[in-house]
Amino acid sequence: MDIFSVFTLLGGLAFFLYGMNVLSAGLEKMVGGKLEAVLRSMTSNRWKGLALGAVITIAIQSSSAMTVMLVGLVNSGIMELSQTVAVIMGSSMGTTLTAWILSATGIETDVFWLRMLKPESFSPIVALIGILLVMVGKDGKKRDAGHVLIGFSVLMTGMTFMSQAVSPLAETPFFHDLLMMFENPLMGVLLGTVVTGIIQSSAASVGILQSLAMTGSITFGMAFPIITGLNIGTCVTGLLSAIGTNKNAKRVVAVSIYFKVIGTIICLSVFYGLTALFHFDFVDQPIGVLGIAIVHTLFNVINTFVLLPFSKQLEDLAKLTIRETSTKEELLDQRLMLSPSFAIAECHALAVKMAHTARDSMLSAIQMIWDYDAKTAAAINEQEEEIDLYEDTLGTFLVKLSSKELSRTDSNEAAELLHAIGDFERIGDHAVNILRVAQEIHDKQLRFSDKAQIELEVITQAIQDILNLTVEAFEKEDTQLASQVEPLEQVVDGLKSELKNRHIRRLQEGRCTIELGFVLTDLLTNYERVSDHCSNVAVTVIQIKESSMVAHGYLNEVKSSGSPEFTRAYDAYQVAYQLPGSGGMKAE
Repeated sequence: MDIFSVFTLLGGLAFFLYGMNVLSAGLEKMVGGKLEAVLRSMTSNRWKGLALGAVITIAIQSSSAMTVMLVGLVNSGIMELSQTVAVIMGSSMGTTLTAWILSATGIETDVFWLRMLKPESFSPIVALIGILLVMVGKDGKKRDAGHVLIGFSVLMTGMTFMSQAVSPLAETPFFHDLLMMFENPLMGVLLGTVVTGIIQSSAASVGILQSLAMTGSITFGMAFPIITGLNIGTCVTGLLSAIGTNKNAKRVVAVSIYFKVIGTIICLSVFYGLTALFHFDFVDQPIGVLGIAIVHTLFNVINTFVLLPFSKQLEDLAKLTIRETSTKEELLDQRLMLSPSFAIAECHALAVKMAHTARDSMLSAIQMIWDYDAKTAAAINEQEEEIDLYEDTLGTFLVKLSSKELSRTDSNEAAELLHAIGDFERIGDHAVNILRVAQEIHDKQLRFSDKAQIELEVITQAIQDILNLTVEAFEKEDTQLASQVEPLEQVVDGLKSELKNRHIRRLQEGRCTIELGFVLTDLLTNYERVSDHCSNVAVTVIQIKESSMVAHGYLNEVKSSGSPEFTRAYDAYQVAYQLPGSGGMKAE
């Protein structure tokens, strides 16, 4: 093996890692945030968590990325440590898929259809299809599929280069002498751990091992400890990602390390104990690429099902190890950007929390008009600070996320979320404004007449309903609910105009004071602005689902088209929020 073979080996590794990166990025874009979005809701049950960890790891093709993602989620307070244990175990099984794909390179036959099963045979065709999809595909999904196919082809090209580079080693005495060192299981474990820790990819480590296996120089006894070591090596990425996180996030990595180290100790102890008793012949036999895939899978599956019943004990061991005081939890951990589609889903989840906080703050402020309470006033001011923090965190995160390579759907949702959080922040501001109005009414002991209060209760009920409708539509991403917001917003505008006209008539007739009129005007202005922001959010929900629609275009269309759905909803709202025939206000 000369220096040019080394260059080929390193180049093959580069192709392999780049292909894996392109493949996983394309898969993630195709999947979007759908698989990841259910992560939190499906981890209450260990079997669901196990399955979900395997599925997501297959989708993103990286158990290391899965661990980093979990670290970010726990550090943000989105998930609990107990929810991650089964996911980590499932992830270890999901990562074995790559070894099975690579094992097809070992097929040796003259039969055409069997030869076509070899990745090196069909990967050029796959690459051609992929590049055509990227070049001519206008739809984002087709282009993402093209990148998946290209990534796979580049990956397999790298595997071929590595195999060709190491093939001369079979005849090299130095290589045989070197391999003798790894007949010691501890050295094999150490080698697998170090190599995987350096290149940050267990799939690449398995690929290198399978390339070496093609030389016929790797025995089962050598391969098994190396395979267990490369599984431990995947923890290095998570270990680095946990720097600067809170104690629970560090415990996620601790669980991953303990799971793989304890599993390695158990499997090696049992295997070599049985070998000492029964002297298995296959231990000294050469292992092929398919054999490595089988051993890799068996190790992870056995390790998982042996330790799954002890999930709580692994969690307790991690808590016993990590004892330092907790640092402040972040609303959105930067590690979530490792998976942009998942990050978008988490941004939406946090925006929903912001929406609920803004709505609750507004409803509390409205209640203060009739029943002022100092403690509630303090709570509204605290909620305003919380809403501002949400907006600052989400805005900064989404701007950074927008610079990443996003699918068209994710890019649209990021842009629309930026608009929505601005509207929710303004709703929080209007809640504080209404609180000031309520405080003025309380401090100056102003009071609306009974009839005036009935009038105010009508528009107040409309505002409460439009808030609830908007938040529900945003949370569920329901365009049907969102389409009901604009007709109600139009009714609120009409109510405001009518109440202002009645106020002017009462002033002219001397049945209302200017002071109370200022209070009423401030209240109505804030009400109308809140309904405007609700309308903006509803349009955002519709835009996320129908990205081609422009906000002003949609509003102009529904107002001018006179569609039956809009008209029916508008008429129904007018009946539901009808003002009494007369009313009056007076200061007492």
